[in-house]
Amino acid sequence: MNATNAPVSSDTASPRAPSQPASAEFDAVLSRGAFMTLDQFGVIDAVGDDAASFLHGQLTNDVQHLDAASARLAGYCSPKGRLLASMLMWRAADVIRLLVSKELTAGVQKRLSMFVLRAKAKLADATDSVAVVGFAGDVRTALARVFDALPDGVHVHVAGPAGSLIRVPDAASRPRYLWIGPKALVQARLAALEGELARVSPALWDWLDIHAGEPRITQGVLEQFVPQMVNFDVIGGINFRKGCYPGQEIVARSQYRGTIKRRMALAHVASATPAAGLAADDSAGSAVRPGVELFHSGDASQPCGMVVNAAAAAEGGIDLLAEIKLAALDGGTVHLGAADGPPLVFQPLPYALPSEA
Repeated sequence: MNATNAPVSSDTASPRAPSQPASAEFDAVLSRGAFMTLDQFGVIDAVGDDAASFLHGQLTNDVQHLDAASARLAGYCSPKGRLLASMLMWRAADVIRLLVSKELTAGVQKRLSMFVLRAKAKLADATDSVAVVGFAGDVRTALARVFDALPDGVHVHVAGPAGSLIRVPDAASRPRYLWIGPKALVQARLAALEGELARVSPALWDWLDIHAGEPRITQGVLEQFVPQMVNFDVIGGINFRKGCYPGQEIVARSQYRGTIKRRMALAHVASATPAAGLAADDSAGSAVRPGVELFHSGDASQPCGMVVNAAAAAEGGIDLLAEIKLAALDGGTVHLGAADGPPLVFQPLPYALPSEA
């Protein structure tokens, strides 16, 4: 199995605090229909006769049997089984495309390319040549003006002259789609859709992803989680029957050795109270970002979890996905940054977790 200590990072800047969209933007998504240009994502293209088999040996999901009508979640792990990246993958003609957090795209492309060796495969960063657009709400009529057919199920992929359209999991009870296509063509078509749909901040997509329970690995949480810690086994990001990939033994052992003691949960934190241990002018809203540790009220000495993703919430405050010890949810309270920091209020995920009993 391939292994390396080469870093994936391509952006060493501190994680950004969630931006606050206007209330009218939330209303557009929840009451009507909206689209958002998703500059927080990058795209890696894999081409060549061996592209599928090569990626199959690197990622947590099955790439060799990925057909043109499907998209799949996958993770890219270190030899220690910790996630270096999360991604959505699909076939576009003779290309396998990977949708990755933009700040990691160059590093992931570089790291994967190190292992191509004699395989007939080439990976390229296609971010500058494509546009990624998210749609949410009542958007099917507008999308039907661009695509002859629309995806009829989650992670169904439809291809057309305008690019790829993929149905992704609903969030806040609203249907969602991703459109990825040639940048100039997509931008021209979007101008015609602005009369029907509201253009809103890309931060809305981050919020929707959180309410869909789908984690995104970013710089702030690089190499922090075995995939099951962020529910990748539940949302279809791991195939336990496929062959070896970096970290596969650890991922499999975590699944089959017994109880999984850490999972990802959905939570909310108010933004008015300063976070303990932070600068006086650093509110909880700016402190809630990927990588911030969580503490249980009963144990101030060591963290019980970590923020995975965070986004401004529709009713104020911050919604987040948190990786956390399951035992910390049995009693007491969980706090941001320190045992006396702002408390988290946990909410149900949109899917059921396996019984850990």
